[in-house]
Amino acid sequence: MTTTPVDLVVHSARLVATVDARRREIPNGYVAINDGLVTAIGAGTVPAARVAIDASDCLVTPGLINTHHHLYQNLTRAFPPMTNSALFGWLRTLYPLWRALDEESAHVSAWVGLAELALSGCTTSTDHLYVHPRGAGDLLSAEIAAARNLGIRFHPTRGS
Repeated sequence: MTTTPVDLVVHSARLVATVDARRREIPNGYVAINDGLVTAIGAGTVPAARVAIDASDCLVTPGLINTHHHLYQNLTRAFPPMTNSALFGWLRTLYPLWRALDEESAHVSAWVGLAELALSGCTTSTDHLYVHPRGAGDLLSAEIAAARNLGIRFHPTRGS
C-alpha cells in the first residue's frame, strides 16, 4: 500500500503544544500539513512528505494571532526624540511626520512589521490604520500587498 505524501511535515519537535481541548503536549512530535491544513499531529512514525522540516530542540505551537497593530508606526518607532516621550507629546511630534505617509511607506512599514510578527510565530494579524493623509493613495491595498507577499493572514481595518 502506497501512502500519498503530505505537503509538509514538521518533525522531531522537542515538544508539540496542541492547545487542543485536552491541552496535549507531545514530546518528539510531528505536525503534518496538507493543502494548508493540519492533517495529523502525533509522535512515532513520521508521515511521508514533499517537504520536511527538522524541528529538533524546538517548540511547535499553533500560529499566534495579533489583534491590534499600527503598522505604519514602524516608520517612526526609533525616532530618537520620541523613544521616551509621554503619549501626548509623542502624538504631537509624530502626527506631522505621519502626514507624509504614502503607499510606498505604508507598504514598507507593513512588510517590516508583518515580517517581524511572522518571525516570532504570528500567522494572523490585523492593523488599525487610522492615518489617511490627503493624496496618500490606497494605503490599505499597500498593506494587503505586503501581507500577501509574506503569506501572513491579514485583516486590515480603517480606524483605531
